Amino acid sequence: MKEYFDLKNNVAVITGASTGLGLQMAHALAKCGSNVVLLARREELIKENANKISELYNVKTLAIRCDITSTTDVQNAVKKTIDTFGKVDILVNNAGTGHVGKAEDITDEQFENEVRIDLTGTFKCAREFGKEMIKANYGRIINIASMYGLVGNMVSGAEATPYHAAKGGVVNLTRALAAEWGKHGITVNAICPGYFETPLTKETLETEWFKEYAKSTIPVGRYGHTRELDTTVIFLSSKMSTYVNGVNLPVDGGYTCI
Repeated sequence: MKEYFDLKNNVAVITGASTGLGLQMAHALAKCGSNVVLLARREELIKENANKISELYNVKTLAIRCDITSTTDVQNAVKKTIDTFGKVDILVNNAGTGHVGKAEDITDEQFENEVRIDLTGTFKCAREFGKEMIKANYGRIINIASMYGLVGNMVSGAEATPYHAAKGGVVNLTRALAAEWGKHGITVNAICPGYFETPLTKETLETEWFKEYAKSTIPVGRYGHTRELDTTVIFLSSKMSTYVNGVNLPVDGGYTCI
């Protein structure tokens, strides 16, 4: 069974790898043997993360400061990755943001910033790293969308129309790239996480109000815990997942099934 999920000698690039889900997925891929490239704006933090991952799993790591909204930054990250490793096998487009506010109060700038980071930034990374994958006739691109890219929400105080719109764009961007690049040996899929514990969400998710809300809206009755995305990203990164393409996979405890 091990060969199904053995990522030894792969090179995986993870955006937004300074904290949270991006860092968790970097650990998961490294644990399966992949060398990892960590991209984020906080350079010192990703350098610390890269060193720790290398020590824990005996893999090669590279930390590159990168603002995914900057084409120049993304192109520089591609060059450094190729100069160091000679290839890229896996791209996890995880970097993003999430503005909260009532739709009638959202400014043009707030809406455009959300789209610029979550959707346009995802496309820029896919485009630039995808060029290298096309040359190699192989690649695994995993976009981190959201269950909110599949549905709306009625949670008072957590309205997030720009986030819904941008992540919905990521969902269909995934389908479009999968259709266009499948002939190049590249699969493009998306993970649509539900409520997960991260440094940004922990305080809210642990409130009594949210725990009651989770029991009434999430079939498994709780939010997602650390490492519960690991198997999904490993599965979609595997060389054995050749025929899984264009899928938007919710990992949400069943939130979007009802």
